[in-house]
Amino acid sequence: MLKYKIDILAALKENEYTTYHIRHEKLIGEAQMQKIRNGEIASKETLNKPCESLNCQPGDLLEYIEEDHSAKT
Repeated sequence: MLKYKIDILAALKENEYTTYHIRHEKLIGEAQMQKIRNGEIASKETLNKPCESLNCQPGDLLEYIEEDHSAKT
């Protein structure tokens, strides 16, 4: 399962990209921002923006966590 390594919106805010600026400049749409807030993986196109703005690679934002299949009910 893919998970975020960092809080993308907080990292953007640290680099002076407030949610107002993100919305106003249409860097990330509201629906995709909500997905990020909920820990859901945003679209590839959406993840391009934080990578560009934070000067990082997708692997800096995401990690693969193997699901524990032994906890079946």
